[in-house]
Amino acid sequence: MAYLALYRMFRPTTLNDVVRQEHIVTVLKNQIDTDRVGHAYLFCGPRGTGKTSIAKIFAAAINCQTPKDGSPCGECECCKALKDPSNLDITEIDAASNNGVDEMRDLREKVQYPPVAGRYKVFIIDEVHMLSPGAFNALLKTLEEPPSHAVFILATTEAQKIPATILSRCMRFDFKLIPQADLEARLRHVFDTIGKTYDNEAIAAIARAGAGSVRDMLSVADTCVSYTTGKLTYRDVNAVLGNADFTAIAGLCKAILLSDAGAAFERTELFLSAGKSVGMLLKDVLNFLNACAVAKTCRDGKAILALPDDMYADVAAIAKETDGHRLLRVSEIFAAVETDLKYSTSPRILFETAVLKASMPQADYDIEALLARVAELESKLEKGIFVQNGGGRVAANDVCEPEMPVAPIEKSASVAKKETKQESVEEEYDEYDSYVPMDMDVPPDEAEMGGNVYFDAPPVKKTSAPKKEMASAVPSAPVTPVAAETPKVAKPAIAGDAKATFGAFLRSVRKTAKNGVLIAMCMDLDSVYEGDVFVLYTQSDTVYRSLNKEDHRNLVAQAFANIGIAEGSFEIRLRGKKSDEFNKAVDEIRETFHGVKVDIK
Repeated sequence: MAYLALYRMFRPTTLNDVVRQEHIVTVLKNQIDTDRVGHAYLFCGPRGTGKTSIAKIFAAAINCQTPKDGSPCGECECCKALKDPSNLDITEIDAASNNGVDEMRDLREKVQYPPVAGRYKVFIIDEVHMLSPGAFNALLKTLEEPPSHAVFILATTEAQKIPATILSRCMRFDFKLIPQADLEARLRHVFDTIGKTYDNEAIAAIARAGAGSVRDMLSVADTCVSYTTGKLTYRDVNAVLGNADFTAIAGLCKAILLSDAGAAFERTELFLSAGKSVGMLLKDVLNFLNACAVAKTCRDGKAILALPDDMYADVAAIAKETDGHRLLRVSEIFAAVETDLKYSTSPRILFETAVLKASMPQADYDIEALLARVAELESKLEKGIFVQNGGGRVAANDVCEPEMPVAPIEKSASVAKKETKQESVEEEYDEYDSYVPMDMDVPPDEAEMGGNVYFDAPPVKKTSAPKKEMASAVPSAPVTPVAAETPKVAKPAIAGDAKATFGAFLRSVRKTAKNGVLIAMCMDLDSVYEGDVFVLYTQSDTVYRSLNKEDHRNLVAQAFANIGIAEGSFEIRLRGKKSDEFNKAVDEIRETFHGVKVDIK
C-alpha cells in the first residue's frame, strides 16, 4: 500500500476526535440526537481547522442507522455502503474547478434523485467562494427550497466573498484556529502512535510553525519524521523549516538593538551572501524580536516560548539590555518591510535599508525612537555615565585631585571694568529672558537637551608647571575674595501674554524639573490665555496622558508656581477638547463667513 500522509492518516472519523471546535460539535450532536437536521450549512474559517473533516463525519452520521454520540457507528449497513467510493449519497464538489453555471445546473438535476443507501443525499461543496456569480444564481433557488432528502454543506475560507443571498439561507458555523497547547497534544499523540521519539522543544517548534492549523502542522511533522531516523530535536526542526542558525540571528538582532550599525550590516551581508532568502531572514528576525518581547514582558516567558535553556538564556539577556521603546520601534520597522517586500523589485536593498535604519536611532525621527533615546539618556544619568567636555566639566564618577589652596589674586582695574561690563550685559539679557516668541526654540541650558549631562567641578590640578612659577604668581598681600554668584530666579509670567508666559514656563521647567522627557514634551506644546486661565495644548494623546501622570503633573505645577501661576490657573488639554467659549467663537466665525472653510489647528 502506498504511503499515506500524516494529515490523511490521522483525519478524525468521529466528532469526539476533532481537535477543539466544541461550539460546533455540540450543536451538530444535538441536531443528530433530536433529528433536527437542517438543509444548508456553511462552514467557514482558516485552513486546516476541520471544516471538511466535520462535514464528512456529519454527512455519514445523519445517514447512520445507529449513531453513537452524534458520530457514525461504522458497523451498520448504511455506514458500510457509504464507505464504498462508488456510492452517490455523499458527493464532494470542488468549487475551484467546477465554478461555472453548467456545473451548478447539473447539480440541480442530481438533487432531484433520492438517496440509495441512507436517508439523505448530502452535497459537500468545498471552497464555495470560488463559484462565479452566475453559478451562485443557479444554486440559489435550489439552496432555498431543496427536496426533503437533500442537505448542502458549503465550506470556505473566505466567507466575505459569498453573496448575502446565499449566507441568509445557510446555518453558519465559524471555525477558529487551534491553540498551540492542543496542537502539541495532537502531535504527541501522532508521534507516539507511529513510534517517533522527540524533544519537547521540537514539538513546540512544529506546533508553532502550524500557526493554528492542524493540517499545516502535520505537513511539517511529516517532513521532520523523514529528516532524521533518530530522536527529533529542535535544531532538526529549524533545519527542516529553513530557519537560519539561532546564534547567528541572535547576534544580528543584538547588534541592531544595541545600535551597532557596522556589526549589524556586516552580519546581514554574511547571511545574504551565503544565499539566505530575504523573506526567510526577515521572518527569522521578526520571530527573534517577538521572542525578546515575550521574554521582557511575560513572567512565564520561558514556558510560552518553549525554547531550549541555552537559547532562552540568550533571548532573555538581549531583552534585558534593550529598552522597551527601542524594541517596539525596531519591530515596527521590520514589520513594515514584510509588507513592502511584496511589491519590491530589490528586496535585498529594502532589507539592508531597514537594518541601517533600525540600528541608527539617531537618524530616526519617529516618536518611539525619540522616546527610546531619551530613556537611554536617563538610564545613563542614573548610572553616572557622562562624557567629559573640558572646561571644568567632568563626569560624575571622575575623581579630581583637589587643588592646593592659593591666595586670591587682586584684580587689575581693566579686568574689573571688563567684568562689570559683562554683568551689565547679562542683566540686560535677563530683562528679555522670560519673553520667548512661539516660533523660536528656547535655548537649552548647558547641554541639558543635548544628550550629555554634566556637573560643575573644580578644574583639574595641573602638575606640569614648576612650583617656583606658581609661588611667584601669588601676591603677598591678601585681598577680599569675590562673593559667590547668586542663583538666577525664574522670571514671573506676564498675564495675558501667552508667548511670554510660555517662555517663562519653559525656563522654569528646565531649572526646576531636570527631567529630559518632560522638557522634550513641553517644547512642542501650544499655549493660549482663555480668560485668566493659561491653557497648554497638545495634539498627541501619548504626550497628553504622560503630562497628566502624577509625577509629571507635580513638576509642571511646581514650574508654574515658580513664575506666579497657581494650581487651578492653568490647564493641559488635548487638541480637539476645546472649551465651550472656543467652540462658540468658531461657530460664530463659520456663520459670519458662510461658505469659507475654517481649519482648526
